[in-house]
Formats: sequence, C-alpha cells, structure tokens
Amino acid sequence: MTPRRLLLVFLGGAAGTAARLALGLWIPEVGGFPVATFAVNVAGSFLIGVLAARLPQTTDLRVLLGTGVLGGFTTYSAFMTGTVGVWASAPALAVAYAVASLVLGFAAAALGLRLGGRAAGSTPEGAP
Repeated sequence: MTPRRLLLVFLGGAAGTAARLALGLWIPEVGGFPVATFAVNVAGSFLIGVLAARLPQTTDLRVLLGTGVLGGFTTYSAFMTGTVGVWASAPALAVAYAVASLVLGFAAAALGLRLGGRAAGSTPEGAP
C-alpha cells in the first residue's frame, strides 16, 4: 500500500463513515429495528458489487470508493450490535434482521455485479 493509496482509503473512509452517521441520525429505528444500518448495508453491498464489476481492483478510484467510502459506509460491527440489541427484547426479530441482512446483502452484491458488468459490456466471473 502506497502512501497515496493509504490517503485515498483514509479520505474515502471518513466520507463513508460520515454518510453512515448522517443516515443513522436521519432514519429512526422502527420498533427497535435498526432500519438505517440495514439499509446502509444492503445499499452498500449493491454499490460494492457495481464497483467490483466496473473498476479493476488496482485502480485508485476503486480504492477510494470501494475500500474507502463504501468500506466506511457499510458496517459489520453496527450490524452485530444492532442484532444483539434487538435480541434483548425480540429474539425472533433479531434472527429475522440477521438473516434478511445477509440474504439481501448477498442478493444486492450479486445484482450490483451483474448490472455493473452489463453496463460495462460483460458479465463478471462469479456473478450469479
């Protein structure tokens, strides 16, 4: 990792984290369900899929947007903390949240890869 790329990840991560925080403050929980974290992780999975299909792994733009912005935007730790928080009052809802997050995150990433590949004129390897 070069100093330039490290700076790109740092700047992108700061922007992605700020965007996630803003959405978290703007979108309220519904019945204890962490709507913002759920939406951020599904949307981020889709966008990471599009980036993976459209940009070579070695480009500065992919490092900035993928590793930096979207890496800071999506969050596994908030996903797990939200799941544990929901579990305390509604275990069935916590399981539904965890399963839906994983299934929809996978589907969104697959869709992003497929659509991103089509837009670029090809279907990437490994895209369902």
